[in-house]
Amino acid sequence: MYKIKDQNSKFKIVELPQSGNGFLLRFAACTLIFAFLFAGCEQQHEKEEPVPALAPDAEAVSVSTDYAARAIEATGGLDAWVRTKEVRLDCVVTLYQPDGSHYLTEQRFAVYPWLNSIRISAAEPQGTLVWQLSNGQFQVLQGSGRIAELPKAASGKCFAEAVLNITTAPARFLDDSAQFAKQNTAVKIQGQWYHPIERQPRPGAASAGRLTPAAFYQDRDNSLIDMLQFACTDTGKSLIVRGYDYDRIEKAGPLLPARIEIFGTDARGSLQERLVKIDCHQWSSAK
Repeated sequence: MYKIKDQNSKFKIVELPQSGNGFLLRFAACTLIFAFLFAGCEQQHEKEEPVPALAPDAEAVSVSTDYAARAIEATGGLDAWVRTKEVRLDCVVTLYQPDGSHYLTEQRFAVYPWLNSIRISAAEPQGTLVWQLSNGQFQVLQGSGRIAELPKAASGKCFAEAVLNITTAPARFLDDSAQFAKQNTAVKIQGQWYHPIERQPRPGAASAGRLTPAAFYQDRDNSLIDMLQFACTDTGKSLIVRGYDYDRIEKAGPLLPARIEIFGTDARGSLQERLVKIDCHQWSSAK
């Protein structure tokens, strides 16, 4: 909703003679005033909308590692990612409570792969909330910084970080602010073999101080990055994020998970209780 300042604060209406020409002058003056007001609303609207990042030229992108190339290819290829500036997801989110109950809410995610950014909006009983995580900086744009039913192990920032990284995992390998190291030894998790790929801030990078260290797990069979683990800096708890049911968001677009789950871990980092389930029923992209 946009607010328009009182006209008296910016404009003064001058009384004009009651003649034909006077009427035309008053009409022109009012038209000009409303034009200025409308322009002001439009400018404010433009400021509130995130600006989609210009996707890089596919020929200019350098994929320097074999595991990154395989992860990108497994989700539709480099051209599919380069063409995608924004992904919009409408999802049903289930938040699991310690007493065994759960809370359902609908949320909309706007994901910007080339900005390393996500915007989350939802209509909650306490009011509308809008969060944004961009290059590690978390902002509450509207409403509360936390949903009351959100598990204590996952803050709003860490929730946003989980969704952003699992949906754009292949593109994250192209971040200049990070450096990655693949472990040679595969690990078996719930019957599936993975190659862990550790992410650390790149020394000297502008946003390195805001980058959360994480481990991306690449499926040995299909090369998907469908699992990652990171420590929630707000809670001190380690979280595991998993993606399922990968599908193209649109023709010639990248593959994204239709379901995302967030789990807590034990002291050894092993997967424990499920905290959040996200089922996305509608998605689209902006190119």
